[in-house]
Amino acid sequence: MRRLKVFGSLVKDSFDIITHGSKKYHLWMGFLTFGMLVGMYCYSIQIDEGLSVTGMTDRVSWGLYISNFTFLVGVAAAAVMLVMPTYVLKDIDFKQAVLIGEGIAVAALIMCLAFVVADMGGPSVLWHMIPGIGVFNFPNSMLTWDVIALNGYLVINITIPFYILFRHYQNKEAKKKVYIPGAFISVFWAVGIHLVTAFLYQGLQAKPFWNNALLGPRFLASAFAAGPALIILVLAIIRSHTAFKIEDKTIKKIALVVTVAAQINLIMLISELFKEFYAPTHHSESAYYLFFGLQGKNALMPWIWTAIPLNVLATIILTFHKLRNNLNILYFACFILFIAIWIEKGFGLIVPGFIPGPYGKIAEYTPTGIEIGVTLGIWAMGAFVFTILARTAIGIEVGKLRFKKD
Repeated sequence: MRRLKVFGSLVKDSFDIITHGSKKYHLWMGFLTFGMLVGMYCYSIQIDEGLSVTGMTDRVSWGLYISNFTFLVGVAAAAVMLVMPTYVLKDIDFKQAVLIGEGIAVAALIMCLAFVVADMGGPSVLWHMIPGIGVFNFPNSMLTWDVIALNGYLVINITIPFYILFRHYQNKEAKKKVYIPGAFISVFWAVGIHLVTAFLYQGLQAKPFWNNALLGPRFLASAFAAGPALIILVLAIIRSHTAFKIEDKTIKKIALVVTVAAQINLIMLISELFKEFYAPTHHSESAYYLFFGLQGKNALMPWIWTAIPLNVLATIILTFHKLRNNLNILYFACFILFIAIWIEKGFGLIVPGFIPGPYGKIAEYTPTGIEIGVTLGIWAMGAFVFTILARTAIGIEVGKLRFKKD
């Protein structure tokens, strides 16, 4: 009964803190709410008229939705780069940032699931993925493994922070024997969710663009670059607008993680380009289409030739110690790196895998306004969820939210 009482008090206090704030806070939440409403309107049109309102066809059946899904799986997995040093290696410099990282992971996973629902056409077909009811096809289907991995990681990233915050709300220390086992599991699970996603693409023999032994490792490298880069940007905003203290050395340590991951990602990119273009075969046509165009079709060229220079520039900036330690330059590098990897793992990976088609026909893909509206709505939802989680967590960590005993 006491725990229920404490939980009820936490819900009440959390609701109070997320509904009150400065003018900037209310404008931000209003902006996100407007974005979600636009997304819901566009999604209602998609439900009413079907996937024909999107730019996807039987030739290119995965587009903007799955591109964002693939990218966000990596963002979610990146939370492990804070969980491992904090809970496993006991590095206190990461302690202040780890709850924020896990909040980003939860928001990213919710967005991943929303993009999958959007890509399936509507929620009415989700029953196909429920074990025992739908055609779950476990363990043969890689898609089934992906469903289990994502939902399992979501549960882990909700339960561990909730337990820690619930104890702090009661003015008690969290018991390590309770959350440390879960932290260890999350380290391996985080790697697993992105590898399983990579294997999902690698296992499609008819798509030679994805039949690459480096796909799984490169997924991890890009995830551990883009995810912590986003965490750095979020921490910069939090420490400038709240009382939550984030030390410079914490941000600089995370920046080192981003740097190493970005360097490895760039090396793997060079290796892939060498393999595709030094001794090209007919399996290199997707890469040629992406980088140089084929048969006069080159819709993706501007995207990839924007992503690669941004990726190289960000990696060069991060590599130099003096530049990386200048926080304003660091924030700029993290921002352009995040954008570059979003392009690379989206339009640079998913769409070209379908082009050209089985008979050599090139059917290009361009997202429609409906797709863009739904996508922006889901991103707004993710930011809304994260804002609520972060505001509650910060309130507890700085001592504003505490259980009041009778």
